Amino acid sequence: MLSVFRKLFSKEKKETQEDSMKKFLVAGLGNIGPKYHNTRHNIGFRILDALAKSEDLKFETKKLGDITTYKFKGRTIILLKPNTYMNLSGKAVRYWLEKEKVPLENLLVVTDDINIPFGTIRLKAKGSAGGHNGLKDIEAQLNTSKYSRFRFGVGAEFNKGRQVDYVLGEWNDDEESAMPERIEKGIELIKSFTTAGLANTMNIFNGK
Repeated sequence: MLSVFRKLFSKEKKETQEDSMKKFLVAGLGNIGPKYHNTRHNIGFRILDALAKSEDLKFETKKLGDITTYKFKGRTIILLKPNTYMNLSGKAVRYWLEKEKVPLENLLVVTDDINIPFGTIRLKAKGSAGGHNGLKDIEAQLNTSKYSRFRFGVGAEFNKGRQVDYVLGEWNDDEESAMPERIEKGIELIKSFTTAGLANTMNIFNGK
């Protein structure tokens, strides 16, 4: 009888681990409020909004952010838009990672990046915050820089000392016209990350 219970417990534990590995947290970074809606800094929110719209998903305001869950090819993908403002993004990311028991390797953070040209998308397994306050806070809260980030290039078309105005500024007409195709490519990257894995997705999408 004891051996039967051991087998059942072992099976349940294995299934729990397998379920955990099929769960992902995708956190799009941005600032809440209409004044920030169409700014470069809010590309994380915008990509998640586009994904949710394409799958007819609705965000709900819960603790530290807006949340919706997307079921895709056997995966459970939790989409998070922190409502803590950019500089405190890590608090929301850590809370939902822990609450949903998502492995760190299944975290993907979607963010703007001034160090790569507009529209270029790049997936990285780890790295420095590069001066990005949202990434700085995530690193501080998780006590590691080893988490995957999807960087969407916004370019650096600003004069010295004008970085904040630039990232908190709205897209110009040329950028806006190119945005639908770039966002669609970003949605494909997110889906690939959850199904094909980090390395394969990097090979397919980086620089495109």
